[in-house]
Amino acid sequence: MTARRGFGAIYFGLAIALLVALVASASIGAFTFSLKEMLHFLSQFLHLSPPTTDDTLDRNVFLHLRLPRVILGATTGAVLGVSGTLMQGLFRNPIVEPGLAGTSAGAALGASLVFVLGGHAVLAFTAPLGSVAVPVMAFAGAMVATIVVYRAAARFNHVDIFTLLLAGIAVNAMCAAGTGFLSYNARDPQARNITFWTLGTFTTADWHGALIVLAVFVLCFIPAMRYRRELNALMLGEEEAGYLGVDPDRFIWRLLVINTVMVAVATAMVGVIAFVGLVIPHVLRLLRSSDYRFLVPASALLGAAMMAVVDVVARLVIRPAELPIGIITAVVGAPVFLWILQRQRQNGVAVTDA
Repeated sequence: MTARRGFGAIYFGLAIALLVALVASASIGAFTFSLKEMLHFLSQFLHLSPPTTDDTLDRNVFLHLRLPRVILGATTGAVLGVSGTLMQGLFRNPIVEPGLAGTSAGAALGASLVFVLGGHAVLAFTAPLGSVAVPVMAFAGAMVATIVVYRAAARFNHVDIFTLLLAGIAVNAMCAAGTGFLSYNARDPQARNITFWTLGTFTTADWHGALIVLAVFVLCFIPAMRYRRELNALMLGEEEAGYLGVDPDRFIWRLLVINTVMVAVATAMVGVIAFVGLVIPHVLRLLRSSDYRFLVPASALLGAAMMAVVDVVARLVIRPAELPIGIITAVVGAPVFLWILQRQRQNGVAVTDA
């Protein structure tokens, strides 16, 4: 009961931080809105008050540009936070995240294939998929990349983290080479789309993309919450988890599918955003606990809040232009990654085997 009350206090604090970050993200930008204006626009959007003609431009900017961007950004942060937590549980090491394991790069390659070869006979099977062709191919690319890395790193019921990093580097390089080749042979509009995937940005956010990512996240988050006890058991090792009633092979594959679907769909909409899945779970471990019953929901809240703040920074750093999201997360996340490695060495924790 004491632990649950402790978790509840942190959940409440994270929820307040998320609310403040969302309000700040919605109000700051090329157009600045006060809290009163935002509530007024929302009441009109929900048909609680009649629309007026004197603020049509501001209302349209807020409802059709700013609000879907805020929702997409926060949901993407929640996706990456939960994904990092799940992958660290899967690989049983706190330095794993979707970017390092090739998941994001694989998704970007799959999306790039549709952009460049969508009308080609090679990808004729994607034509009936219509607007979902990009998320489907992003999922396929992310799944293949993650499986390759996992199979290369798993040995004797343990995950060799050194092999994991090497396999991740190799898979990321292969996916980057494929994406670069497609970009080199693409026409200007296609090349711009590919560049968008590699940097990550919310500038093209709309309600369609925001609702797709939100729906997929909710559908994946529900089973992820159910698997928290299994994640705790898996931290003991696959053999030990089996003794506790967990089917490791089936559980790992389910976890891979859940994680890959979330990351692939988010990447298909906003591009590659690295290091968020690394930073969020580690901060939460320092803040409270390594218990996955705490980490999974907390990573969703903190990931959403962090991405909302990063989006505000992206709008302000080189104003009136915007800095790509992926640049900011890499600048923050790379030093954190090095610090985690150094901390593990100082604590005598082996980084070659989890």
